[in-house]
Amino acid sequence: MNTQHVFSVSEINRYIREIISGDLNLSDIWVKGEISNYKYHYSGHMYFTLKDEKSLIKSVMFRSQASRLKFHPENGMKVIVRGYVSVFERDGQYQLYVEEMLPDGMGSLYLAFEQLKNKLEKEGLFDNQYKKKIPFLPSSIGVITSLTGAVIRDIINVLSRRFENFNLMLYPVSVQGVQAASTISRAIKRLNQLNCVDVIILARGGGSLEELWAFNEEQVARSIFESKIPVISAIGHETDFTIADFVADLRAPTPSAAAELVIPEKRILKQRTTDLRQRLQNAILKN
Repeated sequence: MNTQHVFSVSEINRYIREIISGDLNLSDIWVKGEISNYKYHYSGHMYFTLKDEKSLIKSVMFRSQASRLKFHPENGMKVIVRGYVSVFERDGQYQLYVEEMLPDGMGSLYLAFEQLKNKLEKEGLFDNQYKKKIPFLPSSIGVITSLTGAVIRDIINVLSRRFENFNLMLYPVSVQGVQAASTISRAIKRLNQLNCVDVIILARGGGSLEELWAFNEEQVARSIFESKIPVISAIGHETDFTIADFVADLRAPTPSAAAELVIPEKRILKQRTTDLRQRLQNAILKN
């Protein structure tokens, strides 16, 4: 006893941590399991247990990694995670430190899309009662899209062909990338503050789910819903659907179609003018 070293609790926990942390097999591993006991801390950290039919492991995902998730983890969700195993010395507990998380069997972006869609639908953001009427002949049209590319050219070409004397205000934004959602949201709010257009076309060309993702962000959806100016979504191709499409007052299958919806053809206007003139003449004759 006199010659044998007596460990403190802290020393033994530190020693065990060094052994586990030094094991290359545990330094970068993929683990799949079901989330339980999920807790989201106000600090942004996530604490949960990963389990299967026979066992479980305590897990943590720190804010820097958790903030990059596109979907919201929840109890009962099956996931695949990447991370490393180490020991939390204070409690003498080994746990899995998660650096990456993927839904098991479903893409993370698709899951995030469905989660936000269900959330906003329950809040009523898609309800027809909140849809604003698109003006028949707007005096000024706002277009939120990229300054470069075919989209703005297509819109201008269609508008010019249908009615020469249109007034267009382009608000250029990033339509892809990390900052895209915030710039789109600000553009919608700014046009509302200026109150200089009668309708807004929110447009982008086709792309993958990842490339169109800015239009699936919650901040864009809420800016569209809160807009006092009617918003027409024209994002991607006819088969592309985004959260923005569900919230918008009107969805156009393509940017060119949006231009056709917002301005009637000159012949239609002439016909309407002729009809009104005829009705007025008939009313005068009756009196």
